[in-house]
Amino acid sequence: MTVLLALMLIAALAACGNTGAGNEAAGGSGASSQQTAPAEEAGATVYPLTVKDATGQEFTFEKAPEKVISVSPAETEALFALGLDKEIVGVSDYDDYPEAAKSKPKMGGITKPNEEAIIAAQPDIVFTGISMSEEAVNKLRDLGITIFKTDPKTVEDVMNNITLYGKVMDRQQEAKAVTDKMKADIAEVQEGVKNIGEDQRLRVYVEFSPGWTVGKGEFMDELISLAGGVNIASDTEGWNQISEEKVIAANPDVILYSKSVVDENGKTLEQIIKGRGGWSHINAIRNNRVFGLDDNLLSRPGPRVTEGLKEVAKAIYPEIFK
Repeated sequence: MTVLLALMLIAALAACGNTGAGNEAAGGSGASSQQTAPAEEAGATVYPLTVKDATGQEFTFEKAPEKVISVSPAETEALFALGLDKEIVGVSDYDDYPEAAKSKPKMGGITKPNEEAIIAAQPDIVFTGISMSEEAVNKLRDLGITIFKTDPKTVEDVMNNITLYGKVMDRQQEAKAVTDKMKADIAEVQEGVKNIGEDQRLRVYVEFSPGWTVGKGEFMDELISLAGGVNIASDTEGWNQISEEKVIAANPDVILYSKSVVDENGKTLEQIIKGRGGWSHINAIRNNRVFGLDDNLLSRPGPRVTEGLKEVAKAIYPEIFK
């Protein structure tokens, strides 16, 4: 991941942090639904189905959509996890997982997709996620594009969204299999850290792009907490530029970073972090507890986010998660 792409993500995340009203209207996760008749759990969807997204927009489906576009890597991963390869007719330029996503027609960026390409593909529904602002979503709607936005703040929100996709696409059994696996990942981590006392929890600093970290109210912060750590930026909210002095004062025991990020000079994020003035005295650097994690597992709120949780737990407590 280049610094430019990382900065695009940061700008989008910051913008999406200001859509609280719409998120509240959708129950916090962008996942709410109503059906005209009850369906068995994880069974066939009963149509018509009415759902709301994170902006509060209501959608009614008379049947499962047959042509779907995703302009969010996390949503693309979720849709493929439900076995919807055939239905997916377009993805964003940055969608690279699973392998099949790479060969799908490209629909432009994650913050500003290609409007002409989307319209030409004639999708029944377009899914987008945390990277697209509500303003950009509304602009696409003004063009007649049916676009469904999510804005997950917690791992539970991510699972709720996958469950909702299962309902919309009539893939409820597949969705349940995905979320059951995610719940098992969470249970495994919670079992491992259950005996760690509050005074024994290690202090953690995470940097996913040069100079940027995350505070409370976002799923990345929750991953640290679920893994038994204490986010040193948890006194802030959302995505934040760091204070180097504050990080030094907080003296984290563990530093996590996105391992594929490089700057315009070819410096890795690890080199940037370790090269900062005064940071050599931080416990994490002195004790060689600086760990690079897969960017996609760390920053994508999709079905692999609990795999990211396990990697975070392993980095913080390698003696427990071997």
